Amino acid sequence: MIKASFKDYPLSSELLKAIGILNYQSPTKVQEQVIPAVLTQKDIIVKSQTGSGKTAAFAVPICQLVDWEENKPQALVLTPTRELAIQVKEELFNIGRFKRLKVAAIYGGTSFYNQQRELKQKTHIVVGTPGRVIEHIENFILDTSNIKYLVIDEADEMLDMGFIEQLETIITSLPQQHMTILLSATMPTDIKALCSKYMNDPIQIEIEEENQAVQRITQERYNVDEIDKMELLRELTIVENPDSCMIFCNTKQKVDEVYRELANLAYTCKKIHGGMEQRDRLKVMNDFKQGYFRYLVATDVAARGIDIDDITLVINYDIPEDGESYVHRIGRTGRIGKLGRAITFVTQIESRFLNDIQQYVGEELALKERPDKETVDNAKQDFVEKINTTPEIKETKGAQLSKEIMKLHINAGKKTKMRAVDIVGTLCSIKGMTKADIGIINIIDVSTFVEILNNKGELVFQELQKTPIKGRLRTVSKVDM
Repeated sequence: MIKASFKDYPLSSELLKAIGILNYQSPTKVQEQVIPAVLTQKDIIVKSQTGSGKTAAFAVPICQLVDWEENKPQALVLTPTRELAIQVKEELFNIGRFKRLKVAAIYGGTSFYNQQRELKQKTHIVVGTPGRVIEHIENFILDTSNIKYLVIDEADEMLDMGFIEQLETIITSLPQQHMTILLSATMPTDIKALCSKYMNDPIQIEIEEENQAVQRITQERYNVDEIDKMELLRELTIVENPDSCMIFCNTKQKVDEVYRELANLAYTCKKIHGGMEQRDRLKVMNDFKQGYFRYLVATDVAARGIDIDDITLVINYDIPEDGESYVHRIGRTGRIGKLGRAITFVTQIESRFLNDIQQYVGEELALKERPDKETVDNAKQDFVEKINTTPEIKETKGAQLSKEIMKLHINAGKKTKMRAVDIVGTLCSIKGMTKADIGIINIIDVSTFVEILNNKGELVFQELQKTPIKGRLRTVSKVDM
């Protein structure tokens, strides 16, 4: 039976509250089928295109199934890239916010020690890339003995990146009795073999062929010589005048080159590619999501699985070399039922790639004529006006959730033998406070961070100025969320 609302599923009030604040209107097609299937706790294979809302499809029921009282990790989500791990962690964290679920993200390129410290505390869900997950398992840091739910996200990308053996290593480290959810846009032979080997009579859910996703995206191409690409890009961005635009190149060197040219033309733009530090890539993606700049020049590191709302235009400055990469690139626009636009530059030598792409998507990319000088000149005024206008900054997905939550810092931590039970005991001694008003507690070496829910932050902050914690008054301050 099709569910018209998330309220029609057996979900806790805490989850429904978060879902409502996150403004999830009604379940998407993939969510309609996956949520009830996951709640049955049977193995599931999901084949669904990019931009269909499949992260929430497994995140919502996983958050429902996880037991808050249990200290060891109960769910493990594997992703092919760091960016996707961070995004999935945020979605799980947001959905489970009022259930007070602790979600950890572990991936390479960042401090192993910090991740170790986080995993040693109460953790409900772990999201990570295969290599770093294995490191934590082999070092006896990630305890998998209580994992009940395994999610393998973007399985075909895992295959492309050579992670199949690592996936098998992780799977064999888990308890024999666990549920597996595998999500993939395509189902290559090796993925089918993995499913056959490790899944028990899985439910199979197929929403639609991936290339049908492109039907809501207007696709056009321009024949151009390599030397003329930048001038064509300038003309088209003036005529199209997008609110938000991603420009894809095949190499990091080309990204750097295009970015420099656009920056010199005073475009509000940034770049992202695999040669950048992880923290810099993360900052660029977050700033782009919030609309601090209009143009992002990127390699395929930003093409897959990254959820950014309302990208109005995608431009393939370099044509991708296969149809699957093309679909993932243009899938950054036209997300979850919205309409989008995609433009591809094609040089004469690249025509063979065009043929493969058109065959893959099952339609011809409309060949367009370069805009004439008059058209460009007529569009310039509106373009200059927009480029000189500060973009409207969008709230992050979790911003609304944080409005009734206050995060407090206490100047005591592990080195002073501070424990979560000490914090909870003190907070529950405050008149009007219950366990349900206490969010995530994070205890590190000399500091403790605790979230106070349900608009009770100010009350707690004032009371802790005169209430001892573990026998002593502590310095307590507010933390920006």
